Amino acid sequence: MNLASDPSARIARWIHEADGLIVAAGAGMGVDSGLPDFRGSEGFWRAYPALGRARLQFEEIANPAAFARDPALAWGFYGHRLALYRRTVPHRGFALLREIAAELPGGAFVFTSNVDGQFQKAGFAEARVLEVHGSIHHLQCQRGCRGEVWSAGDFGPQVDEEACRLLGEPPRCPHCGGIARPNILMFGDWGWISRRTEVQEAALAAWLEGVRRPVVVELGAGENVPTVRRFAESIGDRLVRINPQAEPNLPTRAVHLRCGALEGIAAVRRALSEKR
Repeated sequence: MNLASDPSARIARWIHEADGLIVAAGAGMGVDSGLPDFRGSEGFWRAYPALGRARLQFEEIANPAAFARDPALAWGFYGHRLALYRRTVPHRGFALLREIAAELPGGAFVFTSNVDGQFQKAGFAEARVLEVHGSIHHLQCQRGCRGEVWSAGDFGPQVDEEACRLLGEPPRCPHCGGIARPNILMFGDWGWISRRTEVQEAALAAWLEGVRRPVVVELGAGENVPTVRRFAESIGDRLVRINPQAEPNLPTRAVHLRCGALEGIAAVRRALSEKR
């Protein structure tokens, strides 16, 4: 990316004038940490060959029906992801965002569709993160028997990666003994328990009441699941969109850095340093 051709002065001015930073992150945020970004069926099947051999689409395994149909397979997929996220080290961009936020009176609030818990792992306060699609680090009863959500910390999945199947017993609901599932909003999901996310939404609303000049840095958010984009665009006209894809419908006053998350965050940090 050629920074000379980017409106770095505008980005720096926005952040210097801001009293709070909103980090709006999609799946592309994790790519620089080595996490897979499932772009189409072929990309998904490269990450999970057993599901490719079975011709199962992402939407079919990331679905509560998969837990009812074949819990060992469903937990093979989600158990592998849980173990992967636990051992992943967040890339340097997370720390750079924290540095930027530390200079603003209101700090930062994170709005993310990611379920991986990487922002908390990178040091962002739990009370300042909204996981709009839930978290893989929390569980719920598949039947939703008590409407409760609890930590997955005691569950250590062992997975046959070749077959994408859980070895051993899946986690169980402490109340009814039924199979537990991740507290994640899946496709075709009418049983997701949203209580934890609703608390986070209330915290974001309260934070927004206290800031008057927020700036949004949107990272790795695509159009296939536009939740993050819609939220970022709803905040105001000071939007920095960091995404390697072309942007034919970029909002009028937004700035687009056409690159990956880490490169874009570093560019924003550098622009701030150069404009002091």
